[in-house]
Amino acid sequence: MHFQQCDVSHWQSLHDLISSSVNTFGDVPDVYVPSAGLFEPPSSNFWDDTEVDSYKTIQINVNHPIKFTRLAMRALAGAEKQGVVCLLSSTAGLGGHYLANLYTASKHAVLGFAKSMGQADVDEGVKIICVLPGLVQTPLWEDREDDPAAWEQYLKMLKSGLQPEDIANLMLKMIESREYEGGTCVLKVTKGEEHTQEEGFSKKAAKSNSDPKPEPDLKRIQSLMRAERGKKWT
Repeated sequence: MHFQQCDVSHWQSLHDLISSSVNTFGDVPDVYVPSAGLFEPPSSNFWDDTEVDSYKTIQINVNHPIKFTRLAMRALAGAEKQGVVCLLSSTAGLGGHYLANLYTASKHAVLGFAKSMGQADVDEGVKIICVLPGLVQTPLWEDREDDPAAWEQYLKMLKSGLQPEDIANLMLKMIESREYEGGTCVLKVTKGEEHTQEEGFSKKAAKSNSDPKPEPDLKRIQSLMRAERGKKWT
């Protein structure tokens, strides 16, 4: 086990996570889980409107998992091995929420990205999957900057909600099992129930080809990835 401090809003810090693995264990990781997130803090939300240049919530909830996925693909290509990226969306990624609109938008973005990346499993050997948890009792709720009473409805629901280990167990199962191929997105709202919200790439392709990919564009992407194979991580 190794601890590496990371500010996920800074891309260099994300890069340094992989470098730390190489320096400590002699190899890039096999599994990547960009799981940091914010839920409508007073310092970064649509309604308080306190930020000048960008939303920190978007930097952490959206930019960080997308960029870390790209770094993971580069690292795995360089090591010429397969791997898994497990993303975290939310039930909020399926609907709308007027009060928590920025968080909701961020989780829609992660879900859309995960659904778009299924082909990486087939082409690059990188399985990109996504979990959509319901309410989970985590420090996201316990260490809030604002008055907890403002989110009283959520705090009441947390008492009968999921625990971190419930989501961790689902993530581990999805990471290890080939039943969950790239692009698979699984919803978990209660302890005893899981629902496949989005099937993996090959299963969808077998039913219909609803995502046409112009051959020149696809070849360009494949060429970019080929160029990264065998390159030592620096």
